[in-house]
Amino acid sequence: MPDEFRALLALVVVFVPLSLLSIGGGASLLADMEHQSVTVHGWTTPREFADLFAISRVAPGPGTMLAALIGWKVAGWAGAVVATVALYLPSSLVVYGAARLWGRWRGSVWHAAVERGLAPVAAGLLLSGGIAVLRISPGGPTVWAAAIIATVLLLRWPRLHPLALFATCGTLFGVAALW
Repeated sequence: MPDEFRALLALVVVFVPLSLLSIGGGASLLADMEHQSVTVHGWTTPREFADLFAISRVAPGPGTMLAALIGWKVAGWAGAVVATVALYLPSSLVVYGAARLWGRWRGSVWHAAVERGLAPVAAGLLLSGGIAVLRISPGGPTVWAAAIIATVLLLRWPRLHPLALFATCGTLFGVAALW
């Protein structure tokens, strides 16, 4: 089996299950993406993963385009396409089917129970993704401090404008750089 085909198959094997586990959105996948990309397959170093994550966040489009960047790093354009399709297609098909059924059962007891039960799972997956990115980021304790400050501010003022967070955390980084 040619190496490029193995690389593409490995991308499918990694991203299809992640697609089906994306409860809470793409951010819930970050911890597993980091683990698979850095630790299991060695496709990226921790620093490269952090860089690809940063690029995916500032580029237009969904943050899960990180999968395309990882695929591109692994197998060029073919890898980017395969990783993207493997991440988006399975969950899209499941959501389409589930949405058709979900609407029929709206208002039932089990419908509300499932929604209440999935909320903490989604929150936990989002938290693990954030911790995974913080753990590999090159910013050290300043990054952790910025994340904690942003979390506290958002818990206190949930409708806080993101620019206020950027200004606060930017100031923190500026002070840390001078120190």
